[in-house]
Amino acid sequence: MQIKTFNQDGKVRFVLSGSFTFDAYRDFKAEYTPVLDSGEFNELEIDLGGVEYLDSSALGMLLLLKERVGNKPVVLSNARGTVKSVLEIANFHQLFTMK
Repeated sequence: MQIKTFNQDGKVRFVLSGSFTFDAYRDFKAEYTPVLDSGEFNELEIDLGGVEYLDSSALGMLLLLKERVGNKPVVLSNARGTVKSVLEIANFHQLFTMK
């Protein structure tokens, strides 16, 4: 999986592409940890438009991220196809803002 990070006016956007599986754990955590540690953000957006596949460990990673963020919004955007279906089945629309 590839991750690109954009930060504009306190909104941090992680753009993911490829397969979001347990193999991506270290890279995903390494990308978001400095952002969370700095605390200099108002909202996190996880752009899933380039993600072709995700598994249950990816769902767990998103939940851990949400927990670490606390009260600030976490948005999941651009999910499509199977990825969108998995998020809907897992009721992530109740935990995250979906765009």
